[in-house]
Amino acid sequence: QVQLVESGGGSVQSGGSLRLSCAAVRVPDSTYCVAWFRQAPGKEREGVSVISRGGTTTYADSAKGRFIVSRDNTENTVYLQMNNLKPEDTAMYYCAAGSPWGCSIDRPSAYPYWGRGTQVTVSS
Repeated sequence: QVQLVESGGGSVQSGGSLRLSCAAVRVPDSTYCVAWFRQAPGKEREGVSVISRGGTTTYADSAKGRFIVSRDNTENTVYLQMNNLKPEDTAMYYCAAGSPWGCSIDRPSAYPYWGRGTQVTVSS
């Protein structure tokens, strides 16, 4: 079951940039938050950024100053612009949708709708 579709991942050198896209499909229109999570092998899934239906954004400390989340309401798409990428950013990146209080990204389980992920690899 495909609910969100991510694209834009790839391999880049350290310091490079990528823009991820998340197209919302099969997601209720009432869903309030669209978030980005990432997971590296052997590590817990962690929140990266989120944008609310009203346009409010939040970022994990690791992403602040480097990543920007935005949305295009006419296309029902959310983006994650990633700049100055570092090897530690290497992970599978997932788009998720849900309505947790305050659009918190503390708990991945609060987001019921997920894409299949797009791989980001950053080499030194």
